[in-house]
Amino acid sequence: MNKQSMWFLTLFSLILVLSVYYITMPNELLLANNSNYQSDATMKEEEDAEVTITESEEIVALRVSHEDEIQEEITALQTTMTKEGVSAEEKNEAYEQIQYLTSLQGQEEQIEEKLKKLYQVDNFVDIDNSTVKVVVAKKEHDVNLANDIMKNVQEEFTNKMYITVKFASN
Repeated sequence: MNKQSMWFLTLFSLILVLSVYYITMPNELLLANNSNYQSDATMKEEEDAEVTITESEEIVALRVSHEDEIQEEITALQTTMTKEGVSAEEKNEAYEQIQYLTSLQGQEEQIEEKLKKLYQVDNFVDIDNSTVKVVVAKKEHDVNLANDIMKNVQEEFTNKMYITVKFASN
């Protein structure tokens, strides 16, 4: 094995390890670290406009189930990447799929945060190809809220998405 191949393998391994580390890092840890960098003005605004939102059991169950599914997929892909006898092309496809899943997960969390800030409702977002499923923790069904949510979610995508909004009781 020549030096160039050895360097490539070393850097690829490092990138893979860091990717796996950030994928498996709890979101609370990331949020705690990011909150240290907020300005005093931002913190004061948040204190003044504090809204208490409790998560619906259904939302929590959906979120946990979805995270478990993604984690199982990532674990299977990581196993494929570490198997001997697997072609470089298959390993590359597995790595690209891991990157896609993590970016998708980040986009889902970003949309959830946006909706939570705009409408002060707890929600769950699941993106699957061109379908976006939004579950909102609210007892009464509000057509105007559903339409607003659909418009705001569509703004996050360049392609036309099929968006559904479901209301779940608290």
